[in-house]
Amino acid sequence: MDDASMVGLVGRVTGTVGPGLVGEVIVRVRGGAEHFLAHPAPGAGRIECGTVVIVVEYLPPRTVYVSPAYDS
Repeated sequence: MDDASMVGLVGRVTGTVGPGLVGEVIVRVRGGAEHFLAHPAPGAGRIECGTVVIVVEYLPPRTVYVSPAYDS
């Protein structure tokens, strides 16, 4: 999967994402669901478990930067 195809995908936080934390998200990709290490996108702050997020950057092979998909 190339970098551009991951950007814009929707996932859900399964391990809190935040500044100084390496969290985890699950993203539907390649016909299934896969877990990725996750960092907050600049300005995103802390993102709690269960939050729906959008991938804004992908660093192969298993790291993404995410932002909340919806305003709270």
